[in-house]
Amino acid sequence: MSFVVLVVIGVLVGITTVLFGFGGGFVTVPIITVADAALGGDAVRVATATSALVMLVNAALATVSARRGALAPLRGRSPLFVLLGVGGAVGVLAARGAPGALLRWGFVAYLGVTVADLLLRPGFLRSSATDRAVATRGGGRDQGPTRTGVPTATGLPIGAVAAFLGVGGSVVTVPMLRRSGATMTAATTLANPLTLAITLPAAAVTMLLPAVVPHTAGLVGAVDVRAAAALLVGAMPVIVLLRRRPPHLPEVVHAWGYVALLVAAGIVVALG
Repeated sequence: MSFVVLVVIGVLVGITTVLFGFGGGFVTVPIITVADAALGGDAVRVATATSALVMLVNAALATVSARRGALAPLRGRSPLFVLLGVGGAVGVLAARGAPGALLRWGFVAYLGVTVADLLLRPGFLRSSATDRAVATRGGGRDQGPTRTGVPTATGLPIGAVAAFLGVGGSVVTVPMLRRSGATMTAATTLANPLTLAITLPAAAVTMLLPAVVPHTAGLVGAVDVRAAAALLVGAMPVIVLLRRRPPHLPEVVHAWGYVALLVAAGIVVALG
């Protein structure tokens, strides 16, 4: 896959980072799996590791660019961040030795279960006005919930699963935040620093380890540096632009878009 094509796809990665808090994981894993298909069973492993680096940079940029006060609910949650980071390191180490088929179908199965949960269990597709009024400060669209909806004890398993499968923390945290009463905008904004906590140690570990496929050009550890660079070139300007001029989507459209992207990512990986 050419560098230019990956840059164009990076624009989509940037859009999903801002709109859905993904940091790029749900786009990066399917795309890198296809781009590095020549690596055979190691393609998903490389895609997962590359996803961690792309999500790290994008989540950091989105966090720094967040509106003042939007991240206030995360103040004082240091133990949660520590556990997310430890989980991220554990997950990426586990992925290092896991069969490629397990990573591929684990990714697909996890997304399938998540989509079913979002569709069947109330509280995500349409958050009640009462819940939002109780959980937000001042009732503003971009305000976060007074409680994050992410218990500290869940940090370790969230980080481990997210790093192992390369999905980022948002697949778990956005639904949890949403069900705590947050708007989609608030939930996806808060998901970025949580994803950052997971991907920082995950990316560091995976790049410091020996190449997953020895003597393969472009790999640093298990990261496809060329593909990561192309995706980031496309994503970073979009993140800055959309943070300065955020789009205003209706809540229902925003929530359904999140579900649709999960479905699309699962299909691409399953068929890749």
